[in-house]
Amino acid sequence: MPSIRTRRSSVPALAGSALACAIAIAAPVHAQSNAPLTVEELTRRLQAIEQRLGTAPAGDTVDANGLADLDQRLRVIERKLDLQAEEAEARVASTPVVSLSANKGLSIKSPPPGDVELKFRGLAQADGRFYIDDDANPQNDTFLWRRAQLTLEGSWGPLLAFRITPELAGDSVTLLDAWADLRFSPAATLRIGKTKAPVGLERLQASNATEAIELGFPSELAPGRDIGVQLQGELAKGTVNYVVGAYNGTVDGRDAATTNPDNNFEFAGRVFVEPWKNDASALSGLGFGIAGSQGDKEGAGNNFLPRYRTPGQVQFFNYRSAVIADGEQTRWSPQAYYYRNAFGLLGEYISSKQEVLLPTTGAREALDHRAWQLLTGFVLTGEDAGYRGVARPNHPFTVGGAGWGAWELVARYGELEIDEDAFPVFADPNAVAQRAKSWGLGVNWYLTGNFKLVANYTQTDFDGGAAAGADREDEKAFFTRAQFSF
Repeated sequence: MPSIRTRRSSVPALAGSALACAIAIAAPVHAQSNAPLTVEELTRRLQAIEQRLGTAPAGDTVDANGLADLDQRLRVIERKLDLQAEEAEARVASTPVVSLSANKGLSIKSPPPGDVELKFRGLAQADGRFYIDDDANPQNDTFLWRRAQLTLEGSWGPLLAFRITPELAGDSVTLLDAWADLRFSPAATLRIGKTKAPVGLERLQASNATEAIELGFPSELAPGRDIGVQLQGELAKGTVNYVVGAYNGTVDGRDAATTNPDNNFEFAGRVFVEPWKNDASALSGLGFGIAGSQGDKEGAGNNFLPRYRTPGQVQFFNYRSAVIADGEQTRWSPQAYYYRNAFGLLGEYISSKQEVLLPTTGAREALDHRAWQLLTGFVLTGEDAGYRGVARPNHPFTVGGAGWGAWELVARYGELEIDEDAFPVFADPNAVAQRAKSWGLGVNWYLTGNFKLVANYTQTDFDGGAAAGADREDEKAFFTRAQFSF
């Protein structure tokens, strides 16, 4: 009898638990009717749920009062649901996160904490080049693939980051970027491999972010990508950026060879400051700095001495074939940019000084070539301009819709001057120019954040470069580009 009293005294509690859970399960169905629920109805609905969860008992009967049986069966269901939730959490915790978006491309991230990540990027640039009034120095009008790059980059734990970028355009595949970063802290990252040398301001821009189709004159004197090791980082809350490194060394305006051709190394560094970067003032988009390099070069040919081109990609200067590099090369480059809302301005100056030798006569000279440019742009549709490119259009272009994307106007002026001591011993004044001056206008149409169309007109005039000391014919070039990037 005491046990019976204990059982009966627990019935109200069991009933409350069972009814609360059963009513919660049956609520969606019961909401459609105002009729009171009976124990039999709750039992039938409970049986349906048990069958779906695989927890149905062998029989369909309940005990004498019904409620205790319902309570026990509901506890089984609750436990089943808890186990399913734990299994779901375990699957999430062990499943990589794959995402694909127009802004960030394709990425695969490891399960939490997600410190292993792979990112896939792409860049395709299809150009058209057309030359006007080129009677004296005819050039081929052509369509070409300027760039076709696929990039794999990411992180492998909190310490290691990497990038690999092959160039697929051209007659053969070349390796543009191939580096690994050891990220000790934001102020100190060690980069090992092939990367852009830290000298030219416009050269350091991403290829999909430059305002003009081709780089200006200062980039002809700056080194391209080089192989080596560099220490880089950000200081003072990101307002100071520095790079210092040692490299194989490369000729002006070109990427390095696959190996060190003369057993000499080159040292380069750069400091760039944006004092008001974190402020909301009108000077927040101002940045300025200085970069330079120093090393020895000893040898003949294209791996040691440069050939300079116009923004129209036509060569206008080279040394005599017998001249060799024979000594120290130094570069230095003050540089700055300013971006404010839709307006952008970039300027840089560079000096490249190289000791050269003409073995046949023993003539030796340290020749100092110099170049500078100003490049400005204005986004007519109001999007923000920036060193990393124009912001995504506020109203992307849509066929038959109101969106027309973003429109930007661009203008540039620049000069490249050859040291006058290069003539006539080291360079032929009847074949190459001593100075080139170029201006250009362009329009960029950003249909979406991933696709843009570009048109540039560039005109370059020369001092010298033709027979009998005459000036070389002006170069008039009209370039177009269709660019897709992600």
